Amino acid sequence: MEIQPEPVAAAETEKAAADEPQLVTWTSPDDKENPKNWSKVRKWRATVSVSGFVLMNSLSSTIIAPALPQIADSLRVTNDAEQILILSIFVLGFAFGPFLACPLSEIHGRIRIIQSWNFLYLIFNTVCGPVNSAGAMLALRFMAGFFCSASQGIGSGVLSDLFTTKERGRAIAVYSIMPLIGPVIGPVLGGVIAQHTTWRWTFYTASLLDAIILIPSFFTLEETFTPVLLRHKKRRLEKETGQRYFTEYDHLDQAGAEVYKLAIIRPIKLLATQPIIQVMAVYNSFLYGLIYILYANFPSLWTDIYHETPEISGVNYLSLFVGSLFAAELCTHAIDHIQRHLSAKHNGAHFPEFRMPIMPPATIVLAAGMFLYGWSAEYKTHWIVPNIGAAIFMGAAMACAIAVNMYMIDTYGKFAASALAAINMLRQMFGCFFPIFAPSLYEKLGYGWGNSILGFIALGIGLPAVVMLWKFGHALRRRSPYAQDRND
Repeated sequence: MEIQPEPVAAAETEKAAADEPQLVTWTSPDDKENPKNWSKVRKWRATVSVSGFVLMNSLSSTIIAPALPQIADSLRVTNDAEQILILSIFVLGFAFGPFLACPLSEIHGRIRIIQSWNFLYLIFNTVCGPVNSAGAMLALRFMAGFFCSASQGIGSGVLSDLFTTKERGRAIAVYSIMPLIGPVIGPVLGGVIAQHTTWRWTFYTASLLDAIILIPSFFTLEETFTPVLLRHKKRRLEKETGQRYFTEYDHLDQAGAEVYKLAIIRPIKLLATQPIIQVMAVYNSFLYGLIYILYANFPSLWTDIYHETPEISGVNYLSLFVGSLFAAELCTHAIDHIQRHLSAKHNGAHFPEFRMPIMPPATIVLAAGMFLYGWSAEYKTHWIVPNIGAAIFMGAAMACAIAVNMYMIDTYGKFAASALAAINMLRQMFGCFFPIFAPSLYEKLGYGWGNSILGFIALGIGLPAVVMLWKFGHALRRRSPYAQDRND
């Protein structure tokens, strides 16, 4: 009589298979949980919310500009360079904050870092109000800038999470204009405050405005980072089914300090090893230095040369706002149109260089704006003429900023936050230290030749940079472990 074996082995095999953890990922290319498949309303709610942080943080960098003479008198600051440093040291904090904030956002998620760091900025900025020491003011301004820098770097990662290459043009334009609009609105508001109340209210007002943006963000700003969303999905499935799951990003939870170390040094490594980032960093940094020379010295031009009150002198910053806004609208359409045309010409393929054709003419125009601004101020022409020159410069700088952001996001994809953090470090250092030397430059050369030299340097850096990346960008990306050609 033949004895049949019990199906124990088969049962054990099925049990073992059931105990094996299952991979959690998006169920399909159209998975509604994937941020790229969210509704337009949901995407734009997050975009507007994170752009609001960028607007507020950049506004805080210059709101005290019209009140600098009052601050210097109150804190007994007699040196011009130290007085300007009180304004510009805020952006020095921007230089170092993203080196920590952006990598942390790639580990813990975008939103948690943006909101927690912005809350710390709110504390340090508010404490600047009652300060009576120049040293304490410099330290607190640096810390406020350090913590408010998170949204500027991480915001680009949020846009990369939400939009495909072909969709993100408008969103990047909205995001890119905020760092230029904020420093324009700030002095207008600061001029009114300096004229009608104490300088301390420039800090208190900035904090109140920031709270108005921070509190609603807890309801409007959702997590967009894929590794974090998939980990949330994994925990939800484990709770619902009792089975084990895993994601391809679980090592971020397990590696601990090693992951932090690698993520934090990544921006430094990118800046040290990536020619694309090095070229864009130098070009963008010089432009940012010029912008902050304009921000820092605008009050002295209008009060010392044109003898305007602080309140009226602050209104001149509206010319920078008009130039930025006009260029953002015009350049967004131009960049998208050029990208679609070149993509169609290359059988639907998209390369980051398709974002760049607008940069050479914009570089020439911004230099022309510097010449007009400088020489009209030198000869004390009607106040509208230097405002027109400044508006032209800012509009062209805005065009370059939008193109650079699009190019970097398209080139580095999931590493975009770290890539932009690398550029941001050098850019903010230029923004901090360039204005310190501006009074000496204008004293020796005047507004005419001083601004002309800066315009010629911009041409000498910008035009070769664009030509080099247009010609060699594709080859450099192919050799990079971080860059990629994106056709998503």
